[in-house]
Amino acid sequence: MPDSSSAVRVAGLSKVFRVPEREAGLLAAAKSLVRRRTRDVCAVDAISFEIGAGEVVGFLGPNGAGKTTTLKMLSGLLYPSSGDATVLGHRPSQREREFLRQITLVMGNRNQLQWDLPALDSFELNRAIYRIPRNDFRPVRDELVELLDVGDLVRKPVRNLSLGERMKVEIVGALLHRPRVLFLDEPTIGLDVTMQRRIRTFLAEYNQRYGATVLLTSHYMADVEALCKRVIVIHHGRILFDGQLAALADRFAAYKTIEAVVGDGERISLRVPRNETSQATARLLADHEVHDLTVEDPPIEDVIELVFARESAE
Repeated sequence: MPDSSSAVRVAGLSKVFRVPEREAGLLAAAKSLVRRRTRDVCAVDAISFEIGAGEVVGFLGPNGAGKTTTLKMLSGLLYPSSGDATVLGHRPSQREREFLRQITLVMGNRNQLQWDLPALDSFELNRAIYRIPRNDFRPVRDELVELLDVGDLVRKPVRNLSLGERMKVEIVGALLHRPRVLFLDEPTIGLDVTMQRRIRTFLAEYNQRYGATVLLTSHYMADVEALCKRVIVIHHGRILFDGQLAALADRFAAYKTIEAVVGDGERISLRVPRNETSQATARLLADHEVHDLTVEDPPIEDVIELVFARESAE
């Protein structure tokens, strides 16, 4: 677990939204003009965790689980209803300039660059906003452009780029000030497999090169498995699991899958209780001539579903 060098600290953090509530129909609409009824919706429910400096953590959960709301509170876009959070020693809600210079929030379904301008012009605007000296700015910009292979794209208007191309130049724009903490909300959403792989490779390289701390949400488990050793699973605003990705299956999956090639090439697949894996493997080896054998945990997507199913049952 993270130590005293934690970059992100969250303690009892909650966010409650007050939303209007009324019945359908003209009469209900007229009544709401006089007396508006509201109800409270708890999006994030007293969550606590820490993330160490340089750590890459997956933040997993279904739509509506509270992931994006948490990232917005940690980046200072939303004020928490209760609890406390610090990022690099700053309280995000205070939106201090020194805090904003050290973090970035990338949302895969949001466009942050100027739509009708080439990305290079938006990069120059970001340089001015963050007050980056030109001599420092150019080497960082050129390095990021090279790492993501967007040299031919940054001179085109953003509206002329494909979704994958736009996402790559968006990431360049978000990292020009070389942030120490990255909040990434579905950075590969809607991209093809090749583009997803390129962005994952880039993020891993950025983390290693600059020691950046990363909190990543993604519905693509390949992103999580490639980048994150630790995951936090959230559902209905509450944390269900916080630990090593490898330990997730041990805790929530009650079975393993044994695959074997035997005899004349026949393939055998067995799904056995986790605590019976050794006995089942020994019986298989004793009863058959085994040419190949693998024992695997269920796919991480299945394990995550088991986590949610258990929480719903409880």
